[in-house]
Amino acid sequence: MEAEASKLIGMGLATLGMIGAAIGCGIVFSGLIGAIARNPSTENKLTKYAFIGAAFAEFMGLLAFVVAIMIMNQ
Repeated sequence: MEAEASKLIGMGLATLGMIGAAIGCGIVFSGLIGAIARNPSTENKLTKYAFIGAAFAEFMGLLAFVVAIMIMNQ
């Protein structure tokens, strides 16, 4: 039973990366809104970079989910 409990704890710790991904996306888009508010003419250029940054943040969340699934299947 001790190995099963440590597996569940490891899965929970691995999924903390999803919280980081959500915080990262929030920071990216709050920065985007602030930058567009300061200089509206750069909206098209900044939006492209914001979506790239959000994609990287979400990828890290998905990677944390995959690690948790891998721990579960061992």
